This record gives sequence, structure tokens and C-alpha cells, in this order.
Amino acid sequence: MRAAISELVRDGDTVAIEGFTHLISFAAGHEIIRQRKRDLTLARLTPDLVYDQMIAGGVASKLVFSWLGNPGVGGLGAIRRRIEGELPDEPLEIEEYSHFGMVGRYTAGAMNLPFFPLRSYFETDLPVANPLIRPIDSPYGEERIYAVPPLKPDVAIVHAQRASAGGDTQVWGLLGSQKEAAFAADRVIIVVEELVDEAVIRADPNRTIIPGLIVDAVVVEPWGAHPSYVQGAYDRDNRFYLDWDPITRDEAAVQAWLRAWVYDLDGRAAYLEKLGAERLASLKPGPAPSGAVDYGAYR
Repeated sequence: MRAAISELVRDGDTVAIEGFTHLISFAAGHEIIRQRKRDLTLARLTPDLVYDQMIAGGVASKLVFSWLGNPGVGGLGAIRRRIEGELPDEPLEIEEYSHFGMVGRYTAGAMNLPFFPLRSYFETDLPVANPLIRPIDSPYGEERIYAVPPLKPDVAIVHAQRASAGGDTQVWGLLGSQKEAAFAADRVIIVVEELVDEAVIRADPNRTIIPGLIVDAVVVEPWGAHPSYVQGAYDRDNRFYLDWDPITRDEAAVQAWLRAWVYDLDGRAAYLEKLGAERLASLKPGPAPSGAVDYGAYR
């Protein structure tokens, strides 16, 4: 992880760490903080705790998003303080869309389109708040719809259950816009629970959402998505999200947490040791195997 972030994430980049409640690469976010990257534009549909921590760590000057908060718990104080000017030396520019607007932006970026058309901004104030959401006339009738510009991150970071050394990446469970973000990005870092042989990938090809031909680095980092979850590997650590609420309300508490859990640790192994074996064991799920599929073979 240290080498991948050092080489592929550069000051001033637009960085997308995607994953919709599931498969969020906190380990990558923490390494970006630890390496003190600066002036990043952070893009994400739902910038929850990982971006609250990164923005508190001073890595970003801009946030592009469609919803922000601590899911099911409350707000994100570190982000809020910078948006509202409570910390005037650390301003944060924001650019807001709907969820579908962000998906459309990634899709346009992945398809190399100049914009993505959608209907979802009628009777909302988002086009007023964000002038990049623009009304356009249909070339095939008298309809008026809205368009959003393509989003092409410099770096997309995706957590997954497994990948081959060549970068062919397989996911099961809840998907967000990881595939679109990866295809839109210039550089792609894949973080996985497990590295598997190419034969495993070929035996179940429909799980492959990102092909190795667009991947720049594969990082093997078990538990790298904690406190989010990885279907089949570990559950969401709900206690962590509850515990973050009082921390994020106080800037000094956030900075103390970053010192204890990011800056003073040399990587994910140290983070897991600090978290403790009992806490990790409590998050391990029971078995729930999927039905087998016979793809058939040529004779």
C-alpha cells in the first residue's frame, strides 16, 4: 500500500475511493493521510467517515459528492467545520450532485462522452447551487433535460474480495460505481482481501467487474475496508460508526484520533493489532455459500 500510494497518488490529483457502504478502502485513505498528500480533489458518491478523516488530515482542497454523513448515525464534523468556515486556514470547496448525477458523471468519463443526460434535477435547487448541472434541449424532440459533465479521476481506488496478480478483479455483494469510476480514471489501484490464481478468475468470469488491462497496482490488504464491510469476509463494524460521532464533533478529538490510529502507526497491520483480535473475531460472519454454476466446457 505504501508503494502504490506513493507512486500513483500525486499532490493535486482527483482521487475517487468508491464503494457503496460496502468495500470502502479505509486502508488506502489512511495511507494517503499518513503520506501527507496535499491539494487533492476527493470524489465519492457518499463521503462518509473515510473522507471525514482524510479532510481532517489536510489532504484535500475540494470535495465532489452527492451525499455526506455518518450513515445511520449523524453528521461529519470535520468536513462541516471546513465548509462552514470554522477553520478559515483550511477551506474546502464543494461540488454537489445527486447520486444518479455522480453515477452519470463517472459513466460519461468511462465512455469518453462530453456529458451525461438525466431527468432527476427537475423541481430541485441543485442546478442553482451547482452551475455545472445544465439544462439542455433534446435533439429528438421538444423535451428539456439536464446534463452533467464527465468525471475522470486521476486515481480510482477500489476494494474487492479478490484479484489476480494481473489485476482482474472480482466482487460479489452490494455494488456501487466502482466499475465506472475505474474505467473513467487514469490510474487504478485495486485493494483486495486475497490474491488468487488466474485459474480462479477464469473459472467464475462473471464476477470480474474490472479487467487487469486498466489496473496499475494490486495491493493485498486483508481487513483493508474496516470499518466498512466485505461480503463474506467481515461485517460492518457498527460500533466504529457510533464511536466516531462524538469524535467528529470536536476538532481536537479528531486530530488525536488521527495521531493514534494513522500517523503513529506504520500501516494496516499495526492498525489491526491495535484494534485487537477479539474485536476482529466479533465481525467474522458465518457461512452462506452461493449456489454453484456450471459454465460448461468446449470439447
